[in-house]
Amino acid sequence: MNKGPVGVFDSGVGGLTVVREIRRAFPGEDILYFGDTARVPYGNKSPETVVRYSREIGRFLTGRGIRHLVVACNTSSSLALEVLKEELPVPVLGMIGPGAEAAAKATRNGRVGLIGTRATVASGAYASALARLDPAIEVFSEPCPLFVPLVEEGWAEDPVAREVAARYLAPLLERRVDTLILGCTHYPVLIPVLAEVAGPSVALISSAAAAADALAPSLKPAVPGAPRGRLTCYVTDAGTHFRDVGERILGEPVPELRPVSEERLVLP
Repeated sequence: MNKGPVGVFDSGVGGLTVVREIRRAFPGEDILYFGDTARVPYGNKSPETVVRYSREIGRFLTGRGIRHLVVACNTSSSLALEVLKEELPVPVLGMIGPGAEAAAKATRNGRVGLIGTRATVASGAYASALARLDPAIEVFSEPCPLFVPLVEEGWAEDPVAREVAARYLAPLLERRVDTLILGCTHYPVLIPVLAEVAGPSVALISSAAAAADALAPSLKPAVPGAPRGRLTCYVTDAGTHFRDVGERILGEPVPELRPVSEERLVLP
């Protein structure tokens, strides 16, 4: 069995949904999480900047002995994944491939919806991945910029979240999608309201859960009675916001945050 923790990074706190799924499926794994909280969001940055930030964090985590890197940020997955795979000495997994594969398996009518940030939707990465899997699948996309602040404000179960979800999903439901990809790491927190709005005939695909499933061949299976793996969190801004939101997402206390200055990340 390979040694070393699993590395996971995101532009902020949303990637903890991926950590939650990994800890649920593989509770014995040690995880190093990196949230680039000083430079969030990535969705409004240029592709060149997203690639640079992703390379910096990838190098930082591999320098701490990780054996596998999960790019939890959908924007980084869309723009920087191939660069990271070429440069880093460990296997690299993004959100796009696992989410697309799960959607391709789930759809019955070949009409798949995608919700995500504007950058993820504009990249066309999910549509391209689905086209490679099955050219007959039609993809209908809708950017949902208000979902992230709703989650981070703790309003995922507030009536306003349902109203916003109804507006965002209406164009997709009108196109009779039977599968919906949640193309942002924050969105699994909204699954109860999304399921209510979309109805039982629409399968919801969490890229976070799909990514955890894709890691199964290389991670330790759960062993009854084994100690729980350690979670270490690095952040570029250790404000209280990360801890408050992170604990809602994880459903457990967030460990002491380890600040990392941007200067420490600069590539030579």
